[in-house]
Amino acid sequence: MKPSRLVLTCTLLLVTIVVMTLPDGRVDSRNLVPADRHEVVFWHFWGGEDRSTVEDVVDRFNASQDDHFVRAIAMPGNNLDMKLFMAITGGDPPDVINQDDPIMADWAERGALLPLNEVASDAEIDKLRAWLVPAANRLGTYRGKMYALCNGLDIRALYYNKTLLDQHGLQPPNSIAELDMIAAQTTIIDGTGRVERFGYLPDARRLWAWGIVFGGEFYDDTTRDVTITSRPIVEALTWMVSYRQRYGFANVSAYRQGDQSLPGKTFPLIAGRYAVVMDGQWRVRDIVAAQEAQRRAGQAVTEYGVCPLPMPPGGREQAGWVNGNFFLVPRGAKNREGAWKFMKFWSGFGGNEANAAKTCVAGGWIPVSAAVADHPTFQAYLEQEPLFAKFVELAAQPNQIPTPVIPGAAYFQRAVNDAAATAMYVEGSPDARQLLEQAASQIEARLDRIDLRGTP
Repeated sequence: MKPSRLVLTCTLLLVTIVVMTLPDGRVDSRNLVPADRHEVVFWHFWGGEDRSTVEDVVDRFNASQDDHFVRAIAMPGNNLDMKLFMAITGGDPPDVINQDDPIMADWAERGALLPLNEVASDAEIDKLRAWLVPAANRLGTYRGKMYALCNGLDIRALYYNKTLLDQHGLQPPNSIAELDMIAAQTTIIDGTGRVERFGYLPDARRLWAWGIVFGGEFYDDTTRDVTITSRPIVEALTWMVSYRQRYGFANVSAYRQGDQSLPGKTFPLIAGRYAVVMDGQWRVRDIVAAQEAQRRAGQAVTEYGVCPLPMPPGGREQAGWVNGNFFLVPRGAKNREGAWKFMKFWSGFGGNEANAAKTCVAGGWIPVSAAVADHPTFQAYLEQEPLFAKFVELAAQPNQIPTPVIPGAAYFQRAVNDAAATAMYVEGSPDARQLLEQAASQIEARLDRIDLRGTP
């Protein structure tokens, strides 16, 4: 055996031993594959509280049938691509992976993934496309083929402190002008000019959402052109920068640094630092926990609300940036059939809506199909969590658009974020158009290097 192959084999063996062993040294019986079952090796990225939810899904799948047995392996995100390609090269890849980074097109272009029509029939994939909401279809498709099956979506909307807005006689915003007015009326500035509370402050990472709301596209799938210098996106970033111009570079930068210094993962809205904040559906848990703490302490309970991102004239309604979690089947997977059955069980496709509804409730995840969202189990959950229901409504809308599904998407995303951060936080930086033009040149050069200028 060659030294490189020996190292690879030992590494994979060590990983197997670690994931099958409990902290006290005992073997985890959940990972012992029964002799009469076909093993499905499942790599995922979840940890903490979510890991127990994942393990429950796996246990329920394993108990639901007698043919396959999923063995779940928690894989940290660092160098996951290297681990996968090593496993493929060594002839021992997992059967299914769950990911949430924009890497699907990169891996597909490098031949590391199976398109799903090599895992299931064309007819079943056609049914799947009709079953999924538009955003889940976009996230799973590259060059006309479906490579990924989404199992949960992440949506951004505006959270607002309803108690505070009521005190000011304000309603949640329906337009950018109304959001600007709320920001002006609820911002508190002390006698020295220092901001004590922002009514609203755009986050540089959210140009992806605002650019779509303003009516823009970051990439043209037909021509394969980078379009971040289009008028709507320039206008979106210019509007974001207007907050820095209004309140001053020092105030904006210092305040953002203050957000980063909050203990743990404290939601800045709950900490009283804003009246309105853009964030994802996972913050509903934080709000519920904060309200319960107020009740226990005998305090008045702060009310919160959620609304869609307001738009300027000519913008998009119910719009924003979406991402999510998705399943991938590596090339060389030994048990495609078992992987596909597990993917369907988790996502809800193929008559598994009840299972998916239970999973989404347990994890606080947005379903990828209206068939799951409409299931009585999930509807009962939404009745208890009306804030979460707003995100589910938005997830089904056609104007929820992901980062371009292309090789180099992660670089594309970082380059746009860096341009927006420079515009928002760097004193004396060029204007929005210049920064976006610079970013576009960098992105185009990167895409040229990975040969994305061929005929679609």
